[in-house]
Amino acid sequence: QVRLVESGGGWVQPGDSLRLSCAASGFIFSDYSMTWYRQVPGKERELVAAISTNGNSVNYIRSVRDRFTIDRDNNKNMLYLQMDALKPEDTAVYYCASCRWGDCSADKVLSWGQGTQVTVSS
Repeated sequence: QVRLVESGGGWVQPGDSLRLSCAASGFIFSDYSMTWYRQVPGKERELVAAISTNGNSVNYIRSVRDRFTIDRDNNKNMLYLQMDALKPEDTAVYYCASCRWGDCSADKVLSWGQGTQVTVSS
């Protein structure tokens, strides 16, 4: 059974940092690209960052480039998102998801986690 379990969300002040983690099980983690999506109420899920199977290729949306870092540990079946210099507009539920590289749009995602809330507010 495929499972993706996010953790590490919470409430922080603008400028603070958070590190999200996603524990994967039930599939060969190293065979799949991984992504972080986020969603706010009333809006579609937004692809924030993606990482290839071996971690050599990464992509970010412009609004988080230079602030967020996606990483993975294939030995531990773990995906991470280091978020620095957080802004109120980063407030959302963050989801990890598996996909095939180049085919990571929301409708092509293979598996979703349950999400973790990140709130950035003073």
